[in-house]
Amino acid sequence: MIILIATAACLYVPVLSGVVGNRPIVRMIHIIAGFALPIPIILAMFTRAFRMDAQRFNRFTSYDWQWLKSKRARARGTGVPVGKFNAGQKLYAAFALASIILMLGTGAMMTFNSYFPDFLRTGATFVHDWLSLAIVVVVVGHIYKALGDTTARMAMVTGTAPLSWAEREHSAWAAEQKALASTESPAPTA
Repeated sequence: MIILIATAACLYVPVLSGVVGNRPIVRMIHIIAGFALPIPIILAMFTRAFRMDAQRFNRFTSYDWQWLKSKRARARGTGVPVGKFNAGQKLYAAFALASIILMLGTGAMMTFNSYFPDFLRTGATFVHDWLSLAIVVVVVGHIYKALGDTTARMAMVTGTAPLSWAEREHSAWAAEQKALASTESPAPTA
């Protein structure tokens, strides 16, 4: 995604285009990165952990609505029980997936333009350009939020989070993990 944003900026912003210079190479890198973007998602679908997380993303509970309505919840430290993903993360995931699909479709129309009528190519260009701007805004916002939580950033890299952090930030998920750990621990032997 970062490669796509950087190459798109070089193709769209005249000042950056002049600095980079070789527009055909930048365009080719952008196209290859765009068509390659769904590959990690497709490969991840073959893993159990990804499918379980996808199920979590696909469930919007009454607590998620409560989290969205509460300013304190977004500021953290409320009594709203949050699962592994809060409502904001679920909405971001839906936006990211929809954006990838739309950008792939509109990008294909722009790349293979001889196969599509003018009105579709024009519409595809319009959607691609404006959705690109929305993606940049959302990605920058996402990075900004991530910079405020060192533990969450480390959890994204390592795949683990301290129980104390999980209890504070994602209490329902922490309780689920504790219950799972207690059922998996072996019975004491005499």
